[in-house]
Amino acid sequence: MNYISLICARGGSKGLPNKNIYKLSGKPLLAWSVEIAKKVKGISRVIVSTDSEEIAKVALDCGAEVPFLRPTELAEDTSPEWMVWRHAINYLEGEGETNFSLVVLPATSPLRNVEDVEKCILEFENTDTDVVISVTEAHRSPYFNMITVDDRGFSSLVIKPEKALTRRQDAPEVFDMTTVAFIASTSFVKSNNHIFEGKVRSVFIPRERSIDIDTAYDMDIAEYLANKLKDVK
Repeated sequence: MNYISLICARGGSKGLPNKNIYKLSGKPLLAWSVEIAKKVKGISRVIVSTDSEEIAKVALDCGAEVPFLRPTELAEDTSPEWMVWRHAINYLEGEGETNFSLVVLPATSPLRNVEDVEKCILEFENTDTDVVISVTEAHRSPYFNMITVDDRGFSSLVIKPEKALTRRQDAPEVFDMTTVAFIASTSFVKSNNHIFEGKVRSVFIPRERSIDIDTAYDMDIAEYLANKLKDVK
């Protein structure tokens, strides 16, 4: 199968300004995703979708393509990333690209490796599914220690189990979605509005490679983990 990798990297970021080109271990965050994408078997093109000329230059320097600048209406804090995927698909098909699937590798998950992405692609190819997501061990459980607060200030579990649970191990197993990789059918993205409107399968990724950077605190953790992984190699 033919895959095109899409890396979404808009210019605005409130939690960490210029997040997508912030340096992690001396390398722009965006570069980590581009470098992995270029090593994955089956990926024929690496596309960066951005609204920023500065990010576009960094992407080109890293070896990615920037065939368009993303429209402003798809680069707001409230813009659904699903529509960014659809915009990229429509652009590529307008260029003449056909028969490809999308490998979305967010810039905010820099510690993934080639094998993580290829495992997701294999799951997509070998099963009847519309989308493959990556998951990791959950930090909290909605059945045990995740709460919601009502308009009177009272707290309750997000999901109330059928019987009271005294140990987390007794709760149904749950996972955190990660931003390591998303593999998607282009026809599904074009005809639906959310990942979970279709058939979704998941691939487990260890927590140390699953960090999703949104704040300076996350970046500090990523820096520590990047150095740790480097030492292991």
